[in-house]
Amino acid sequence: MDITHLVAKRSTCLRRQVGAVLVRDKKILATGYNGAPSGLEHCLEVGCLREKLGIPSGERHELCRGLHAEQNAIIQAAYHGVEIRGATLYCTNHPCIICSKMIINAGIQKIVFEQGYADSLARQMLNESKVRVQKVNRRHSSASGP
Repeated sequence: MDITHLVAKRSTCLRRQVGAVLVRDKKILATGYNGAPSGLEHCLEVGCLREKLGIPSGERHELCRGLHAEQNAIIQAAYHGVEIRGATLYCTNHPCIICSKMIINAGIQKIVFEQGYADSLARQMLNESKVRVQKVNRRHSSASGP
């Protein structure tokens, strides 16, 4: 989980820094953090549209310049031709419903996360899909894994 927090430091979101790491057979396949698409101005530069509109966390995901960390990890794997079927996703936060649907269809088998997220539909769909979901408490040691 230490690596997910390191990746999250690259986030350009003004509201929440999230990191994600896709792993299979103890090898890192791809990483992602939340931020605007490549080549576009980040919220750090132009401000947060969601904040300006008063949109609460967990609602109206489409009204945001950024992609979520989980989305960016899946996209990076696809961009570089890395198969992620059967992988484990380590993430600082529980995925939202949009990310959960992508995780299910990408064939990711397990999610390990630390902090919750106010999205009951995401939890329900992940449960239905049989994707294993594990909440962990971060250990502060270099031996704690991805």
